Amino acid sequence: MLWAAARRFLLLTGGIALATALAAVPLGLLLDAELDRAVAVGFYLVGCVLLLGGFFSVNRGHFRVANEEGMVGLRRPRGLRVASGDEQTESFNLSGVLIAVGLVLLVLGIAVDSNTRLI
Repeated sequence: MLWAAARRFLLLTGGIALATALAAVPLGLLLDAELDRAVAVGFYLVGCVLLLGGFFSVNRGHFRVANEEGMVGLRRPRGLRVASGDEQTESFNLSGVLIAVGLVLLVLGIAVDSNTRLI
C-alpha cells in the first residue's frame, strides 16, 4: 500500500514537473531567456502556486456552505454546516499533497537554475 502511494505521488509530481517544463520552454524561447533559467522560473512559479493552494486548502475552516448546489451566479445560500470528519481529513490530505509537490518543484527549480550553485 505504501509503495502504491509513493508511485502515485511520483507520477503526480513527475507529470506536473513535465507539464511545467513543457510550458516553460516555449515561453522562455519567446522571451529570449536561457532554457535552464526559463524552466527553473517555471518550477518556481508552479511550486509557489501549489504551496499557496496547500496553505489555503488547510485553512478552509470547519464550516461549509449548507447547499453548494444552489450556488449559481450572485445568489449565495446563507446556511452553514459543520464539515464532516471525512471532509476535514480530505482537506488536510489535499493540503499535504499540494505542499509536498510544491516543495519538490522548488527544489527542482533550484537544481536546474543556472544562477544558483549547489556545490
